Amino acid sequence: MESLMCIAPGQFMYQTIDKPALTPGNAIIHIQRIGICGTDLHAFEGTQPFFSYPRILGHELAGQLVEADGADDFAIGEPVTFIPYFNCGTCVACRSGKPNGCVRIQVAGVHIDGGMVEYLSVPSYSLVHGEGLSYDELALVEPLAIGAHGVRRADVQPGEVVLVVGAGPIGLGTMELARIAGATVIALDINESRLDFCKKRLGVTHTVNAQSPDVAQQLAALTNGDMPTVVIDATGSLRAINTAFAYLAHGGRYVLVGLQKGDISFAHPEFHKREATLMSSRNATRSDFEHVIASMKKGLVDPTTYITHRLGFHQIQTEFEHWLDPANGVIKAMVEGL
Repeated sequence: MESLMCIAPGQFMYQTIDKPALTPGNAIIHIQRIGICGTDLHAFEGTQPFFSYPRILGHELAGQLVEADGADDFAIGEPVTFIPYFNCGTCVACRSGKPNGCVRIQVAGVHIDGGMVEYLSVPSYSLVHGEGLSYDELALVEPLAIGAHGVRRADVQPGEVVLVVGAGPIGLGTMELARIAGATVIALDINESRLDFCKKRLGVTHTVNAQSPDVAQQLAALTNGDMPTVVIDATGSLRAINTAFAYLAHGGRYVLVGLQKGDISFAHPEFHKREATLMSSRNATRSDFEHVIASMKKGLVDPTTYITHRLGFHQIQTEFEHWLDPANGVIKAMVEGL
């Protein structure tokens, strides 16, 4: 079968590899859609933590179930997605109900090869029913679940003001899920076109350009001087992460969804006097996937709104580098499978 391998930063190569054989406890999916995410872009750039080369990228996936062992609730031929964070089931995180933070986690397209292939073998326990959603929608459940998990980590309450830093796909999903939780959302980004997208396509009322000289003052004005009670970073930018500590309300919660390689630095007295809470949000859980699917089915979120670029499998190698340039206006690129 065909595959696309990232052999080194900035280098892709199409290769013919063996089609996976069915093994006990696993399922085979014929990949129909591959969403391109920040993890893929960072891996191509060479800035993705927890990563080694060569690697087949791709974990925002949807496909048709063609074979399965130990998936009695699923029908062959059914459209499915899956939870691409494969956990050991025995470590301290798994035992405490946090498989998304498994000590020995294997994320498809990061620690192990992912879905830029014709057929992919995944653990049967990771399968998620399609629930009548399209392949496009199913491929976007995972990035939305990332946002849903961040919102759940923050324990967002109705009426709260949530500042989402970063209006990329993960940030947009986080905004949507915060809105569904009943929050007032403020979007912060350096890209005016993305902020405009937030207003026109997602109905985000308040947007602030992070390059403005008076960001803190604008946020204070929007919150009657309180500042946002929840700040969620979805940039993976060290500068953005460090700067946003100053935007947090007293008693607020700061959740890091974005990931980068450096060390975080902030003023301890400023953080301490707020009695603030800092937490990370890694991956997502099955309950997050289920919440996203239910929200899609209720019409509370339309993930296909995010798809700005669509292409075939054999176009990835030539087009991928262009998606790194913000001037090209990519929100979400969707690849159609072979």
